[in-house]
Amino acid sequence: MPPDLQSVQLIAVTSIFLAFGLAEVFIGKFFAQEAGREDNRLDVAVGIMFPLVSGSVFALSRALCAWLMPDMRDAWADWPVWAMIGVLLVADDFTQYWWHRLSHTSVMWPLHRAHHSASYMSVRVVYRNNLFYYAMMPGLWFGGALLYMGFGWTFVWYSVVKLLVIIGAHSAVRWDQWLYRYRVLHPLAWVLERTISTPATHYAHHALTQDDGIGLYQGNYGNLLFLWDILFGTYRITRQYPPAYGLNDDRRHGQEKWYHQLFFPLVKSRRAETVLGHEKHMPID
Repeated sequence: MPPDLQSVQLIAVTSIFLAFGLAEVFIGKFFAQEAGREDNRLDVAVGIMFPLVSGSVFALSRALCAWLMPDMRDAWADWPVWAMIGVLLVADDFTQYWWHRLSHTSVMWPLHRAHHSASYMSVRVVYRNNLFYYAMMPGLWFGGALLYMGFGWTFVWYSVVKLLVIIGAHSAVRWDQWLYRYRVLHPLAWVLERTISTPATHYAHHALTQDDGIGLYQGNYGNLLFLWDILFGTYRITRQYPPAYGLNDDRRHGQEKWYHQLFFPLVKSRRAETVLGHEKHMPID
């Protein structure tokens, strides 16, 4: 990505994180009381890891494109913006829906459990996943290829909008509650909660349990578009927020070490009842 594109994207995304982060500080939610030592260490480590891994994937993807299809450099640069956005929604957000959904199977769960081990919702949780979760993420590889083929500014602004939605859906700032509070805004709420991820729908995905009629950690997978969940029947909309978040096995046995969550299977846990160890993966409870 050219330096000017990178600069704009970095400034925009950093500004979104800072805005939501400062709002969380203001309401006393950024330094969550529920956060333990392993949470704090993991959140810092992820903040360092994610830019390095995602940047490396983008660079490698573009390098592979230059090697395998040199004639395709900027070949799609003249496409209309609407067509580029359509391709991005499929190549990035649609594949991310299925990648996320696959991550809730026993095979992929060890690479995603870090995202759900937080017993709080916050901007701190947005990129909290295993290193290999991102190293293999289809959307990042497709994103690098589309940048190579000329999506440029459209890719940047698409990324900014996507991050605005995703960060807003994870943030402790429940911005959607204003839509539910006033009857005149209910039609807007009905459309938004079926189109994009909102705090209420995404909080449900992080709930400690899905037996209370609110939580649904085996659903509500959408990142930018919640529409995928609507289309594939994996949604629950209650306009309520779960009373608790996190994982039951952590509550039973204590948190996994931050480095086991981030670097499994390079380092493995010896904790009782673990999916990050040597034994066969156990089902998600």
